[in-house]
Amino acid sequence: MSKNQDRMVYRRSDGSWANKRNDSERASSIHDTQKAAENTAREMLHNQGGGELITKGLNGKIRSKDTISPGNDPCPPRDREH
Repeated sequence: MSKNQDRMVYRRSDGSWANKRNDSERASSIHDTQKAAENTAREMLHNQGGGELITKGLNGKIRSKDTISPGNDPCPPRDREH
């Protein structure tokens, strides 16, 4: 279950990448690359006190989920991605 302060990075119809907070209607920032959007989302989550970063791929499916500190993951999996 996602919380309001969690963020999602996804590709928009115009080809740019959006960094959006889950409880917001508009994107917080727009970027040319997915990596730039992810980096900005990580920084914003860290400044907000942590949370979950969800990244969608080109096909719109979830590609990656990552808990950003100082967020609390009560049951952390063995991370094979990072």
